[in-house]
Amino acid sequence: MIGVLVPAHDEAALIGGCLDAIRAAAACPRLEGEPVLVVVALDRCRDDSARICADAGVATVRLDARNVGRARAAAAESLLQAGVRWLASTDADSRVPRDWLSAQVACGADAFCGTVRVGDWLDYGAAVREAFFAREHHRDEHPHVHGANLGVAAAAYRAAGGFPPLAAHEDHALVRALADAGCSIARHAAPAVTTSARRDARARQGFGDHLLALEHALA
Repeated sequence: MIGVLVPAHDEAALIGGCLDAIRAAAACPRLEGEPVLVVVALDRCRDDSARICADAGVATVRLDARNVGRARAAAAESLLQAGVRWLASTDADSRVPRDWLSAQVACGADAFCGTVRVGDWLDYGAAVREAFFAREHHRDEHPHVHGANLGVAAAAYRAAGGFPPLAAHEDHALVRALADAGCSIARHAAPAVTTSARRDARARQGFGDHLLALEHALA
């Protein structure tokens, strides 16, 4: 069984589309019918995120940490307890492609680091977009780590100690721990996950703040 974990803090506006995309990826013929279990970590949610997950038949865990590392870890632990062999991580404001899960589990490594694309640049100017593309390398063996497009075998996740309780960069910390544990890591450009350029990012120092910092530096 494959597990998908999604941290969420007041994501009612976007999580429905995220879950729809995961559902499509779970139905990919290349998985040959292997079950996919999705767990959303509802971290201090005060909106309709829980109802949307319930309506979609998606399992949830609740916490009041306001901490993305703790949220990812809580969802991961729930999935591991259910017996999944692989953990795939994405974000509630992101959309995974149909071959997302099948490509991860077939990557031939203990972990998978993928790339992201911005789905809607909103009011960001051309200079910010150019600065982003200059830094984001959409090629195999890229240097990036994105929690929105990350996967790891259950055994490797345990060996590395799991997601640390960090308010930001918990994905980077996990990948460093995987490397230190001697785990193999596949860094592939595809399949890429589409994510949001929204200015009201949920995790400070995450992808949204990265774009804001680029904009500030170019002002």
